Amino acid sequence: MKITAARVIVCCPGRNFVTLKIETDQGLTGLGDATLNGRELAVASYLNDHVIPCLIGRDAHQIEDIWQYLYKGAYWRRGPVTMSAIAAVDTALWDLKAKAAGLPLYQLLGGRSRSRVLVYGHANGRDIEHTVDEVLRHREMGFLAIRAQSGVPGLDKVYGVGHGGFYEPADGSLPSEHDWSSEKYLRHTPALFAAVREAVGPEVHLLHDAHHRLTPIEAARLGKALEPFHLFWLEDATPAENPQAFALIRQHTTTPLAVGEVFNSLWDCKALIEQQWIDYIRTTVVHAGGISHLRRIADLAALYQVRTGCHGATDLSPVCMGAALHFDTWVPNFGIQEYMPHTEATLEVFPHDYRFEQGFMHCGETPGHGVDIDEALAARYPYQRAYLPVNRLQHDGTLWSW
Repeated sequence: MKITAARVIVCCPGRNFVTLKIETDQGLTGLGDATLNGRELAVASYLNDHVIPCLIGRDAHQIEDIWQYLYKGAYWRRGPVTMSAIAAVDTALWDLKAKAAGLPLYQLLGGRSRSRVLVYGHANGRDIEHTVDEVLRHREMGFLAIRAQSGVPGLDKVYGVGHGGFYEPADGSLPSEHDWSSEKYLRHTPALFAAVREAVGPEVHLLHDAHHRLTPIEAARLGKALEPFHLFWLEDATPAENPQAFALIRQHTTTPLAVGEVFNSLWDCKALIEQQWIDYIRTTVVHAGGISHLRRIADLAALYQVRTGCHGATDLSPVCMGAALHFDTWVPNFGIQEYMPHTEATLEVFPHDYRFEQGFMHCGETPGHGVDIDEALAARYPYQRAYLPVNRLQHDGTLWSW
């Protein structure tokens, strides 16, 4: 099955997506997600100018060899642009192989390890009362696991809190600026979870995202303060460029720790996993080199009882979600899958066969990963430049992690 053509499709049905479509001499096509939020065109250029010319004429079945060719052959390894591009190719090739076999993708990975995939939703509120209402609303929708984020008194903008409708942080043609105070956040967040836990009782899984904004000892303080509320996890407690920062957090709290949505390779998370400084690894199909490389990360994690918890915000297209759900259905050490519903416009552009039912996602039985693209409809939504915000400390304007 020879690759005869490949092209990049960039569209913006409410937010920007980058999709790679690979064609073969057998008439089959495969899709991969290449979206890198706020830097989409960098990946599109990498694919168009450097990767696609190397694909033409290759055997689409040789997934591993093509992965190694694109990774080792570039000499300049890893990084979000390179690994997102490789992921798009890898996902498209797995989609093709499964279609050629006439099987849903999870069957090629080794079959089911579970009948359905536990997911968590996002309950975001402008204050504690509003967040509690949103948590209760998500419970009524059937979610068994819910991430709670709240506005913080005295801060104008806080990560995860939108202004109604679908939350999309890439919100301007130039980066908007948010303010931040760790002191105010640390005072507020335990009160948020005291109110949420009282409202929902002990059965609902609760999660929270600190979004890399705390120092290690601040994160340790927060984790300890949240212990009475039995969180499923505390996500991205501190930047993970220095893995040993999580060792300090681990010394002070039993709140489970999750990290990895910005990781690009096994090497980013190797020490965190081997030292058992985290409980969940959140790397994604699109940002960590595709299904082939994510399998290696999951296999390493399994040796240390670290489970998967793949990022699944709306900056990943339905193509990535479809692939992730097949991966989740197979992977033995699955933990949970993030799930943020896409806009109706996005779902129309990307027809799919996965579905949500009572707190769980189900991948479909269509050969491949079960997601397609309506190119004519996609063309009606041209790219719109959109940046993620930046964060500054409230008291002196120092640039901080957003």
